[in-house]
Amino acid sequence: MAFSEEFLSELRARADMESVASSYVTLKRRGRILTGLCPFHNEKTPSFTVYPETQSYYCFGCGNGGDVITFVKNIENLDYVEAVRLLADRVGLAVPEDNRYDAGLYERRRRMFEANLLAARYFYKTLYSEAGKAGLSYYHDRGLSDEIIRKFGLGFAPKGWENLRRYLHERGFSDQELYEANLIRKSDRGGKQSYYDAFSERVMFPVLDLRGNVLAFSGRAITKDAQRKYVNTSDTLVYKKGENLFALNLARKSKAGNLILCEGNMDVVALHQAGFDNAVAGLGTALTEQQAALLARYTSEVLLCYDNDEAGRKAVRRALSILEKTTLHVKVIQMQGGKDPDEILKTHGPERFRALLQDAANDIEYRILQARSAYDLSTSDGKAGFLTEACKVLADLKSPVELDVYASRLAEETGVAKAAILAQVKSLQKAGAKRRERDLLRDARTAAAPAQKAIDTANPERARHLRAARAEETLLASLMHNPDIFSQIKEEVKPGDFVTAFNGRVYAAVDECMHAYGHFSLSMLEGRFTQAECSAVAAILALVPNLADTLQECRDCIRVIRQEKEKAGLASPSALSDADFLKLFRPD
Repeated sequence: MAFSEEFLSELRARADMESVASSYVTLKRRGRILTGLCPFHNEKTPSFTVYPETQSYYCFGCGNGGDVITFVKNIENLDYVEAVRLLADRVGLAVPEDNRYDAGLYERRRRMFEANLLAARYFYKTLYSEAGKAGLSYYHDRGLSDEIIRKFGLGFAPKGWENLRRYLHERGFSDQELYEANLIRKSDRGGKQSYYDAFSERVMFPVLDLRGNVLAFSGRAITKDAQRKYVNTSDTLVYKKGENLFALNLARKSKAGNLILCEGNMDVVALHQAGFDNAVAGLGTALTEQQAALLARYTSEVLLCYDNDEAGRKAVRRALSILEKTTLHVKVIQMQGGKDPDEILKTHGPERFRALLQDAANDIEYRILQARSAYDLSTSDGKAGFLTEACKVLADLKSPVELDVYASRLAEETGVAKAAILAQVKSLQKAGAKRRERDLLRDARTAAAPAQKAIDTANPERARHLRAARAEETLLASLMHNPDIFSQIKEEVKPGDFVTAFNGRVYAAVDECMHAYGHFSLSMLEGRFTQAECSAVAAILALVPNLADTLQECRDCIRVIRQEKEKAGLASPSALSDADFLKLFRPD
């Protein structure tokens, strides 16, 4: 164990699963459980479930599960010890300094954060030195003030390939540590290995998490002959570019009530300087589902603000396809008057951009606008083609009122009867209804698939011994939940009695924890089970609300397990008669 169980028990008692999860997820009570939209994947129908009785959670959509420590570890992308420390700080509990934890991974992450912070300070300090004149001129030429430079911690990596490496060497960091942090890179030219700075002659944008840790950097070239416009930190122990957003640490404090999602870092900085402090950006990748889920945790509305070119429009279409899987209300800003926010602000000022925000089109309006731009409405063929595409968009509408409003607009614009437009939409909806019915049937069949998959993956013997495995899982759920039942039944069943090896391992772990501490918690499995196996155990524990949770039920399960083991010829030698035991040693 990383910490004493006495400390962890008090931590779990103070850091109630429901209250912690509620700070990230809107939960609704449904009898003995609480449900909400999962923060670990995009969904519109709640499958994330909190079990107050067992102080655990499980998502039936993606299979993520565990206790409150596991939840914080996964949602904040921390290691075990960092999650414990964060929770302890949250509830005002002092972390004991004499724990026996092997802090290898924790120490590597701590050193990486420290190296990143020192690098950020180095880049910022260099910017205002003789070596940083070119970088500072670049920022000032782009219209950035010293105040906004300081707010974002912007900096400059000077020309050369040994500057940062030498600076951090002097502060005790090894090449291996800096290489793992992606602050330096490796060359094997001519069979000789050497290291060099990852960033040279670039203006630097540090990426921070919500706690203020420096995670990574994005470096923009200031010379026209640079081979790459941007160089970004690759994924490391502390950074996953597809799971973070630039400037979310600042934008989440905005009073605007929504978030503006941009393509580039410079757009975000320029918007913040102009007073739009709710702007964020991706990190060198197209929008991911993880980023969409992150947005949904901090706002209910997102305004897409991508460049006014074909690449930008393609990015909008991709973003819409991802964001529609969430509960976010999405609008698209029509970039009129410039190719990006930075250009619009410079050319027309903040008021023009504010007007664009107010005129932002929702998903339906944007898709209709895109369809309109693809056809010549002055011709009959063009008008027919546009209406065909527009009706496909309207067929997705659920609200009859919205459908009527948009159909009226199209009829007025094109001169085509509203009744004809609605008839076309109705025909498309009828065909779509059949597809949705098939999809609903498929979804109903697979609703429990992630939970089933998690258990099946961890326990490959389950399919061959299904009756035994179900009895084992019911027994385990009861024993993990109820120490009183365990104390009455512990002499009646041993790990070797289980038919499937995985469930036998789980029972052995539960048995050990119960004997050592008098209770069981999912975080006690840390270090002895993989993350996938821990999720499988959480799925088993999720059975608790559906159990009788009685001594008799447990004894019935033990009886079934023994029957199935005997059928499979797997009976434990201790359960065999003397005659049957001797048969094991006799040749056929």
